[in-house]
Amino acid sequence: MKGRVNLLQGRIQDTWFQIVRTVDDAQDVPQKNEKLWKFVYETVAALAAAMVIIFVLFAFVIRGVGVSGASMEPTLKDGDWLAVSVLSEAHAGDVVIFKGSEGMDDKLLVKRVIATSGQTVDIDFTSGVVSVDGKVLVENYIAEPTVAPGDVQFPLTVPKGKIFVLGDNRNNSVDSRSTVVNCVDRNDVIGVAKYRVYPFGSPAGSIIK
Repeated sequence: MKGRVNLLQGRIQDTWFQIVRTVDDAQDVPQKNEKLWKFVYETVAALAAAMVIIFVLFAFVIRGVGVSGASMEPTLKDGDWLAVSVLSEAHAGDVVIFKGSEGMDDKLLVKRVIATSGQTVDIDFTSGVVSVDGKVLVENYIAEPTVAPGDVQFPLTVPKGKIFVLGDNRNNSVDSRSTVVNCVDRNDVIGVAKYRVYPFGSPAGSIIK
């Protein structure tokens, strides 16, 4: 009889422990769900914040622009994509993106700033040398000397509020040597090219100089 009592007590004890474990597991479920929902909420909030930041950057700070043509070789090539700062002011030496004239269907063009308002540009098309305010430019970025003239007369003083631009591929570029482009109004400048972002792994995937 005593053996049966001990057996019954053991079964009751096991049943009690099982009930306790079941209650503990039930209490863990809300906690686990709460942690899961907290993780989901925080993840969604972080993604939403990142999207807003990206939208603001690309709307007001940075713009992606593709290069079409060979006028900026060897610095830029056809098919390159650039990160363009729309807040930076264009200075001599910068590569800029600007709206073309009406005769060019308002296309976006990419060229290098050679001179700004008030400066005088002169080009010796025999030697291919470009001078600004009487000082010869050292142009390590060009494909070849500037020997192709346009219909603009030199020396030329850049008007107020404008910039004088040339392509780095000097003899295969329509730029400020031509009245089609002429000196570019600063209001038509979209921004300054800072980085090449495509093709990936390109040697020129750093700061554009």
